[in-house]
Amino acid sequence: MKNEINLSNNIIRLRRQRKLTQETLAEFMGVTKASVSKWETGQSIPDIFLLSQMAAFFDVTIDELVGYEARLSGQQIRHYYGELSRDFASLPFHTVLEKARSLAHRYYACYPFLLQLGILYWNHYMLAESEKEGRELLQEAIAWCDRILESCGDSGVCSEALVLKAGLNLSLGKAAEAVDALETVADPGRLTGQSGLMLIQAYEMAGEGEKAKSFVQVKQYLELLNLVSGAALLLSLYERDLERCEETVQRIRGIIELYGLEELHPNLTAQFHYQTAVVYGGNGKGKEALEALLLFEKSCNRLLESEEITFHGDGYFDLLDAWIEKLPLGRMAPRDRSFLRENLRAALSHPAFGGIRQNREFRSVESRLCNGEQGGVREDHA
Repeated sequence: MKNEINLSNNIIRLRRQRKLTQETLAEFMGVTKASVSKWETGQSIPDIFLLSQMAAFFDVTIDELVGYEARLSGQQIRHYYGELSRDFASLPFHTVLEKARSLAHRYYACYPFLLQLGILYWNHYMLAESEKEGRELLQEAIAWCDRILESCGDSGVCSEALVLKAGLNLSLGKAAEAVDALETVADPGRLTGQSGLMLIQAYEMAGEGEKAKSFVQVKQYLELLNLVSGAALLLSLYERDLERCEETVQRIRGIIELYGLEELHPNLTAQFHYQTAVVYGGNGKGKEALEALLLFEKSCNRLLESEEITFHGDGYFDLLDAWIEKLPLGRMAPRDRSFLRENLRAALSHPAFGGIRQNREFRSVESRLCNGEQGGVREDHA
């Protein structure tokens, strides 16, 4: 844990709030204007007796004046996120909430941690005991995003907070707010969309070939993930246009196989195969829906059979692991694997599967995924 001191900035802020000059503050403190200037530029700090006198003058505590703020390292953020994620899968919901809120209060000035807590809420709010409580949690996470956007000086953290806030609003059904936040920044025609290519060229020109190679791999990997996740959304948007959907399924399955995405990111491929099954089921294509569900089961099994869900590279993306380690959560997935099985039953109860629900193969897939059973369907005995 890092403890940051923001005395110089706080002296400036408090003095300006009260519309005081450096001379006025210096006169009250019994020092020279040059001393106050050095305090505000961080060249020196007042001794302990002057700190007490200044805190009284500004009517704040010494801690508030000094700006003592506890910060977490990246490793500590990962530790707390993983711990809370596992707790959501094993402890009473409100016990975990109390723990998360206590941590948020303690590290309220650690903006990267607040961001990850917001993501944690977004990934687990559906466990709330009521819809009302779930919506309140999303609003709580939005308030954290607002704090980040108002106070954090890290543009990267702020950008992520903006996207997270849009996602939280979508979960609340507030589409207009999400559009307002994202429509401009997500425009693919903006010059910022070329920044990645420019950075690669800059690395190469600067003689930093390994950085250029690493960035190319990461960019390609993320573009593949976006392509597959975008295709899943396309299937949802065009669910009644079966011809377009079948063309999409054929192309994306080819990409998944070509790049080995079943191994690299089984969570993403599971989402795509599931949406494929929903489209086929909704269009009365029972055989094709079952085929997609078997692929869905295959991806889910990769997640369920692992001791922990992690992200990683492979022989082609051989520079990916170093980048993954630098992510806020590192290799760790945002949800504990036990959370997955709890949601499978709800996923398989989708109305699109009404036409195949009594099919023996469907019931077998359902039993294996939801109950962890192997082999065929359970036999019911009187």
